[in-house]
Amino acid sequence: MPASTSSQPQTQPLAAAARVVLLALVAALTLFATRDVTQLWWIALLGLAGLPAVLAPQHRLLGPLSRFAEVVVLGLAASKVAADTHLSGVTGGVGASAVLPYLAVPVTVTALRRRFREGAALLAVVAAALLVSAAFTDVGNGRQLGQLGYLTVCAQWLILAALGLYTAGMLQRVMRVRGEGKPQPYAEATRLLTQLRTVARQLPGATLDPGGISEHLLDELRVVAKTDRGAVLSASGAGRLVVLAQIGADRVDWETTLDADSAIADAWASQQPQTSARSQARSLHSGEVSALIVPLVAGVRTVGLVVVEADSAHAYPPPVVSRVTALTGPAALRLEAALLFDEVRSLATNEERQRLAREIHDGVAQELVMVGYGIDNALATVHDDAEETAESLRMLRQEVTRVITELRLSLFELRSEVDRHGGLAAAIAEYARTVGASGGLRVHLSLDESTARLPAATEAELLRIAQEAVTNARKHAGAANLWVTCEVDPPYAQIEVSDDGHGIGDQRPDGHYGLAIMAERAERIRGRLEIRPRRPSGTTVAVVLGSSPRRDKVRGSAAAAEEE
Repeated sequence: MPASTSSQPQTQPLAAAARVVLLALVAALTLFATRDVTQLWWIALLGLAGLPAVLAPQHRLLGPLSRFAEVVVLGLAASKVAADTHLSGVTGGVGASAVLPYLAVPVTVTALRRRFREGAALLAVVAAALLVSAAFTDVGNGRQLGQLGYLTVCAQWLILAALGLYTAGMLQRVMRVRGEGKPQPYAEATRLLTQLRTVARQLPGATLDPGGISEHLLDELRVVAKTDRGAVLSASGAGRLVVLAQIGADRVDWETTLDADSAIADAWASQQPQTSARSQARSLHSGEVSALIVPLVAGVRTVGLVVVEADSAHAYPPPVVSRVTALTGPAALRLEAALLFDEVRSLATNEERQRLAREIHDGVAQELVMVGYGIDNALATVHDDAEETAESLRMLRQEVTRVITELRLSLFELRSEVDRHGGLAAAIAEYARTVGASGGLRVHLSLDESTARLPAATEAELLRIAQEAVTNARKHAGAANLWVTCEVDPPYAQIEVSDDGHGIGDQRPDGHYGLAIMAERAERIRGRLEIRPRRPSGTTVAVVLGSSPRRDKVRGSAAAAEEE
């Protein structure tokens, strides 16, 4: 089985050229110092020792072993050449400097590969080889190890090589620090999002849903404190709060502004629990009321508030407040993580939507407009052509107009945002009117929106579901009337889009691509998508989020009447 390309040895031309140049230089210096051609066999032995490192520089064993073989041969060659140059008139062991310049080759290679420990080991091996070889080499009346000139030359080249290795190491460190100091937002974002995905999969239930976390917190609080009604609020910009979850049979219009004179505003500003003898709802409640407002603080940042109320006096003494805060502390961190995840997802979605809008506007739309102008010019210049040609051109013009209208509606859908229109109901109403006018549909609106707001990410998903339902009715239903109902009472919401068209054959959410997308969006916000036929004709698409407090209250009253 042939080896892969990545595993095959690859030569490095620059390293091979450096070895050849230094071998030629050392050979010339050796021949000049000894005047003996036979001494060149040391040079040949050096080239042979370095051959594996040239042919297989990436190999884990051959490369290092080849470099160690080079320095051992270099130590022996330096001692032998120094001895022979003594006989030719160059005294004191200075002839070793004819061979030792080659030491720069293996040391430089290790420095370039960031193998500084290997470079230090090479210097130690070559020093040992120089000393051992000199201890067994006779020069004149003594051993070469006793020659001061030889030791000086060897020390000089070893120090130069060590300084080169140290300098290379310092340069590598400086370059690494500079590289780490440069901002790399995408690399950092990828690392953080990867960690977030890993952590999210390890969470109980694998969820980062603010609504689910808030509901779980309220269920826990009901165990430790009397709660006739309660809610979890979170900031959503413009100095207002949104209701993430609530409990209680009655509809509660909670105070959601932070500039009002209320315990909610005091708790948010002070980051301390607040108790009050009056309700935190905008509508006045008769009778005795106790309210407890606990801020959800993660680090130094307030991410939300928990409001619980009981229809009795002094329902929240200090021991109860302590038990409540013991639960809200860990919940604040969980809620902050969920809100940050929602924000990241919303930013990514908005950025992609704007990108698509720009591409359509600057690309296909402009080209189709130019085609329309070309057809207009053709019609203006037609005089003697057959009527059939003119009629074909008119049909083409109508088709181009239709496509441009479709593109403009797509641009409107992509750019439509809730906050631009003042609320979810207003955004849905404007889109339905625009699509109805372009498609010749009579639009009937029924809007019932509370002053409280849903989280921004939830409103965006509900708007996209409504837009998809309205677009499907215009394109595929063949209807004359469109009924749009929007009821928002946080955390409850229900949106219905009905038409009097020919209906839909496959009513399963996975039966059509558009319906599957709507079902995924509804599941993402913990809602449910309902698709049912409308009598006598047409289709109704509805998305429901949570349960209506008013509907639950009526249902409970009916059940109580039946029991009586």
